Amino acid sequence: MKTSRSAALAAVLLATGVSTPCALLAQTTVTVTTTVTEPSTPVGSLSATPRMVQPGVKPMLNWSITYPSIVQDYVKVTKNQIDPLTDMYMDVRVLGAGVTVANTNGSNMQFVPTRAEIKTGSSGYQQIFYGTNPQVNPATIVFTKKVVTGETIRFGGKYYYNKQWGPYFNSQSGTNNVRTLVNGDIPPTTYPLHTAPTLESFIRPYLDASGKVKIGPMDVIVFMELTHTDAQINDQGYDLQDMVLLVTFRTVTTQPKP
Repeated sequence: MKTSRSAALAAVLLATGVSTPCALLAQTTVTVTTTVTEPSTPVGSLSATPRMVQPGVKPMLNWSITYPSIVQDYVKVTKNQIDPLTDMYMDVRVLGAGVTVANTNGSNMQFVPTRAEIKTGSSGYQQIFYGTNPQVNPATIVFTKKVVTGETIRFGGKYYYNKQWGPYFNSQSGTNNVRTLVNGDIPPTTYPLHTAPTLESFIRPYLDASGKVKIGPMDVIVFMELTHTDAQINDQGYDLQDMVLLVTFRTVTTQPKP
């Protein structure tokens, strides 16, 4: 079961005979219905000249194939940030917020309010979501913007518990707590995330049977670990599911009319 540093403190208090009501966890199971954006298949056309072929005549065949775009054609995705290579529209959705609080015996788990932030270019980090997992609607766009070449996109997050904020992590923290992945990547945990007992139900639709990320060709998924540090990376609780975002890019020509 995933516990934070506050949970470790609770264990110490119990060992010294001091009681504490709660311990922070980072996982519970809740069913969320969502739609996975699957990659499109190649499309093409075939034509023959002449269109009406007489016996003994060999027609000239012409064909073309259009392959689906992939996000790497338009943005550079590094470990924890995204850099547009051309002007694009960006939509951000929240897939899940997995931080919970529970009694020290692991019972009565409740979701903890969690905050997601985004930073584009030289602007500061701004809140795009604050709430608990039952308030998450993966179909809702929480942030949209036209981003331009060179406008680096970064992410951050933290949770709120017992009238105070937990540790804050973002793309510039110098840690591995924020990770950006594309279709086909493997989540960077030290154990197979797709078979882990702590796997959140809201993550399952976005992993295939082998544990690789399964999202659309123009999507980037953002995983955040908010209750563990790099020093705890071998802990099974370090599973990058405390805040999960889906970032979808669209070319300027596909911007829908208002």
